[in-house]
Amino acid sequence: MLIIRPITAADYPALMQCAEASGHGFTSLPINEDLLRRRIQHSQASFNTSVTSPGQESYLLVAVDSDTNQVVGTTAIEATVGLDVPFYNYHLSTVTHASRQLDVHNIVKVLTLGNQYTGETELCSLFLLPEWRQGTNGRLLSKSRFLLMADHQQRFAKVAFAEMRGVSDEQGNSPFWQWLKEHFFSIDFTYADYLTGIGRKGFIADLMPKLPIYVNLLSKEAQAVIGKVHTNTRPALQLLEQEGFCCRGYVDIFDAGPSVECDVRNIETVRHSQRYSVDIGEHSSQQHYLISNGQLAGFRAVAASIAITAQGQAMMTAEVAAALNVEMGDEVRLIAQP
Repeated sequence: MLIIRPITAADYPALMQCAEASGHGFTSLPINEDLLRRRIQHSQASFNTSVTSPGQESYLLVAVDSDTNQVVGTTAIEATVGLDVPFYNYHLSTVTHASRQLDVHNIVKVLTLGNQYTGETELCSLFLLPEWRQGTNGRLLSKSRFLLMADHQQRFAKVAFAEMRGVSDEQGNSPFWQWLKEHFFSIDFTYADYLTGIGRKGFIADLMPKLPIYVNLLSKEAQAVIGKVHTNTRPALQLLEQEGFCCRGYVDIFDAGPSVECDVRNIETVRHSQRYSVDIGEHSSQQHYLISNGQLAGFRAVAASIAITAQGQAMMTAEVAAALNVEMGDEVRLIAQP
């Protein structure tokens, strides 16, 4: 059974393994020991801090195999972004150049640098080791964040968003960045991405073009990948789209991958998950649910079969109850799965 729980200091080696396996373009998991250890410490403090409104808290979760206690994946929620360090993105919009006198009418796309998501909640760092990308594992890891958010909405902004990894090859070369590099930056995509991941974003303000960029002036290769996702990111994007997330024209400034967003209240799991009192015992139900225990520092989430009794309780086996760290009469949050 896979259990989702808050990260601990002992999980550092596994987090580094995930960072190394995630590959190029995964900005939120840089291969940097000091940064990853500080992320763990910050997450532990966030889970144990009393909060009435979202601030600079960060909630880092890991997926653990209950049989071996091996950490096999991770994901995170940043309560807000851009309050201490600028959070940049491009907005893809349309402008019209027209002349009645000459009977000319041209519609063109432009990219405008901005900080649209300042103060919003970011979903990030979603990664599962390849051998665990099967069954409900990815769905559980992704949706566990929404179960947590549903029970602790005061900790998060009204809007949640996620940056999707854009197109790059196995060597980490991004067609979009290649054009920016040639004209403005003169550094490789992987290095720029790494600097951003460790919080050294000053070079963006120093070197990024300040004026809007006309898309038709970019190389054909760069134009072709704007708003497109990396092959490995498509499953994560599909899960978010099923939750109600959509792209409103904002893309990453390095690889032009899309950002998707949703009002937290309208996230499908937040809207439709329900709380039930726990009953423990054997049952024959084959209906699968994603289940969380409603706690914060002691947060646990699993995927398992549950029977809803005539008394309106969630009947679960002792094994599932132990994984969730709940007892008879405690409350859990459920959402049914296909």
